[in-house]
Amino acid sequence: MKIAFSSAICLGTTLLAIAPAHASSSAWFEAEGGRFRLVTSGAPDASGKLQGVLDIELKRGWKTYWRDPGNSGVPPQIDVSASRNVSGAEFSYPAPQRHDDGYSKWAGYDHPVRLPVSFTIPAPGEPATIAANVFLGVCETICVPVQARLQVDPGADPDNPGDAIVVKAATAALPASAQPDFGATLEAGEGEHVLIVATAPGAPEAIDVFVAGIDGYVFGTPERHVEAGKAVFTVKVLERPDTKPSGQGLPYTLTSAAGAVEGFLPYP
Repeated sequence: MKIAFSSAICLGTTLLAIAPAHASSSAWFEAEGGRFRLVTSGAPDASGKLQGVLDIELKRGWKTYWRDPGNSGVPPQIDVSASRNVSGAEFSYPAPQRHDDGYSKWAGYDHPVRLPVSFTIPAPGEPATIAANVFLGVCETICVPVQARLQVDPGADPDNPGDAIVVKAATAALPASAQPDFGATLEAGEGEHVLIVATAPGAPEAIDVFVAGIDGYVFGTPERHVEAGKAVFTVKVLERPDTKPSGQGLPYTLTSAAGAVEGFLPYP
């Protein structure tokens, strides 16, 4: 994916998309390659988690990116620091597809997609207002960075049935949790490469794996080969931190003809 972040492209892409008063979903933000909005549903749970969705409608021929697009592209970003009684927001991702546009290989979506968002409400019993700065890359032949402020009052209409359907459908579309018979393991490779061994139903040629470079790691595109009837992926470690992190590990999504699962791989 050839990316052009010229000042001409960036001009005019940062606008305010303000929801109507007392709305638990934002107004649609219209961009060159489509439109997007923020939807919430229900009330925060006892731990202060409120469920929502970034609803992205792409025009035909346009694309957007997964959490780790590869060596080019812009992952979705959300900043809620301007909000009231909202301390954080975290995306979840449906299974992406592998794309090759002749310039590079990347992971993302070439169709409308809904990204679930979990908001943290520190005081669940108090009013909250979401003022989310959302940044996306949307692409046709070049990548256009788009930024918008989306505002939502999640307590205004928490039982809205349309919003509930959107949030429920987006959550249901997420990959299932990896299992021993449908998941991936990490093994040492040669030099700066690691091996990801995939176990999944169906033909190994139909299996793909997507690994998110986080905590200082950057990875090349996984290259699949088949060994003893299993899909094995060779992945080059392009960058790594000086010391091994102490987090959960590297998020991955594994896709096959039987569907998709997600889990974590140990840090190499």
